[in-house]
Amino acid sequence: MWLPCRCAAKYVAASFSRGVSASFLHALRRKRSSWNAAAFMPESSGFEGVSGRDALHDYSVSHSESFWAAVARQRLSWIRPFDVVQDCDLSQGRISWFEGGKLNVSVNCLDRHVHTCPERVALIWERDEQGSEVRYTYKELLEMTCRLGNLLRRQGVKKGDCVTIYMPTCPLAVASMLACARIGAAHNVVFAGFSAEALAERIRDAQSSTVITVNQGVRGGKITELKRTVDAAVRSCPSVQQVFVAMRTEKQVEMTDRDFVLEEEMLKEDVVCEPAPMDSEDVLFLLYTSGSTGKPKGLVHTQAGYLLYAAFTHRYVFGYHDGDVFGCVADIGWITGHSYTVYGPLANGGTTVLFESTPVYPDPGRYWEMVERLRINQFYGAPTAIRLLIKYGDQWVKKYDRSSLTTLGSVGEPINTEAWEWYNRVVGEGRCPVVDTWWQTETGGICIAPKPSEPDAEIVPGMAMRPFFGIKPVLMDTEGKVLTSNNTSGALCMAQPWPGMARTIHNNHQRFIETYFQPYPGYFFTGDGAYRSEKGYYQITGRLDDVINVSGHRIGTAEIEDVVNQCPAVAESAVIGYSHSIKGQGVYAFVVLKKGVDIQEADISKQLNNMVSEKIAKYACPEFVQFAKRLPKTRSGKIMRRVLRKVVECDLDSLGDLSTLDDPAAVQEIIKGHEKLLSK
Repeated sequence: MWLPCRCAAKYVAASFSRGVSASFLHALRRKRSSWNAAAFMPESSGFEGVSGRDALHDYSVSHSESFWAAVARQRLSWIRPFDVVQDCDLSQGRISWFEGGKLNVSVNCLDRHVHTCPERVALIWERDEQGSEVRYTYKELLEMTCRLGNLLRRQGVKKGDCVTIYMPTCPLAVASMLACARIGAAHNVVFAGFSAEALAERIRDAQSSTVITVNQGVRGGKITELKRTVDAAVRSCPSVQQVFVAMRTEKQVEMTDRDFVLEEEMLKEDVVCEPAPMDSEDVLFLLYTSGSTGKPKGLVHTQAGYLLYAAFTHRYVFGYHDGDVFGCVADIGWITGHSYTVYGPLANGGTTVLFESTPVYPDPGRYWEMVERLRINQFYGAPTAIRLLIKYGDQWVKKYDRSSLTTLGSVGEPINTEAWEWYNRVVGEGRCPVVDTWWQTETGGICIAPKPSEPDAEIVPGMAMRPFFGIKPVLMDTEGKVLTSNNTSGALCMAQPWPGMARTIHNNHQRFIETYFQPYPGYFFTGDGAYRSEKGYYQITGRLDDVINVSGHRIGTAEIEDVVNQCPAVAESAVIGYSHSIKGQGVYAFVVLKKGVDIQEADISKQLNNMVSEKIAKYACPEFVQFAKRLPKTRSGKIMRRVLRKVVECDLDSLGDLSTLDDPAAVQEIIKGHEKLLSK
């Protein structure tokens, strides 16, 4: 693996001095008693009548164009200024920001900081091996990015091409993303836990000719054969011409004529790479997310709007200040890793942690030992991990010094009240605000969160609460009408566009329109339900479509059903999500076997789990497989998943009207089968 020229030097003195200055800044912040709009956000000095956070939000919504124009001019470095702030029409699914402007994302994330503070630490790679972190300065990250960019150019990667990256969270993965941005290529980062088949599907859809991977992944003390997975994937990807392999371990792997050792090739390249001027609306990356159909959708994010929104939300939701160490423990294969491990922190000139391990390796104190050792100021993790760590007891937290922490964040799914209170009381010692953030791959960045807020404003456990600047949420009823009162629930939609939102689905704009803009014309439909309290705070109540959120990973039920139905013994299936105490949601599969099948159900269950693991990922495997003679259906043949959910939730009083079913007796069979499964 590519290391800085000084290898794993720890910069002890520099770290110490940064820690002192950061602590001093935090002390000063705590002493501030009044809220100064211009000091909080310099752009606001030009916003008439703005005197507080609430007024600033109102202005950002009512004067959206002037607000975002001022922020974009202040916070991004432009090669050519933009002419038009926005040209959007939600009824048509058309989103365009900062037209006429040209910039380069890697310059915004690297070069401009190298000019002012080249020795500032950009990345702290928290390797799986505890205590072996490696720091990379902005100067070193720029040089690594330039070498990689020159390599890609030499190997024929052009502006507009898409490079697939299948790597664990590591510095070379970040440099690969930034190298693509530097030369004008898009990147398609695929979570390194996905199977060969899932990887191949994403490579084919992105039409990638180049793949970047590692020989092996290391996570939780275990080795994963990522190069072997890539080899299996590219057999069905005729577009792939070259695979660059970084060496995470010393293990030699089988190499073919199309394979190159990444570090060896990078050494041949110059440390200066001319950045490509990119239009604001050129594609920056594709990121595939599951939908309610079986085919993952490649959401498209573009240059200026995405980068601005990621950086802006990173600074204001978490209260990030220069000198802070930001610890987002999400994998770079997900949007959280894109926005809050890579692009947001680096655009702000921050120091960001790349976490390669797991919350419980080598023990359940891993997060908090890391916080103490790296002096992390903002910690951003998933409710799944928090619920897991609660089980191990408070002692694993209290064993370590967490005095550096100023903000605790939660991401991936709504956090339950018990987990929120433990996070606040035990981890944060009651002194760190807990920001429960709501957003999606589609939104590009955080849309609803408790912060920023007026000083000393309340934070309600388990609620995302306040819309971010420029965000105007609305709740819709079943008739498609806006619900204007508080203390009400409905479908969560956005009433106006913002710069960070996705622009389309790769190769399928019609699906983009049908999924997000047709359900409620003139609004962006999030797919989530929400409750708005008496005080106007928002609480996310869950998905309204057939998407399950397992440990923060979204997976479409249709995608799992498609795999299950490929089993020769299966006639049909229905997959639903159910409440899981650790994962948030688990996968529950109802399976109808073909007549005459003479195989033990336990063997079929094992076979189905193996198939899902191989074709999607292990996290998508059903925890329960219930075999049934038939599934409850309407007379038109539609499976009544609503009824199946109620059975699994043991909420039989809410089964509702079953008169529309083809055979209501099927429900009783399902209920008995569920009771039998639980009694095992």
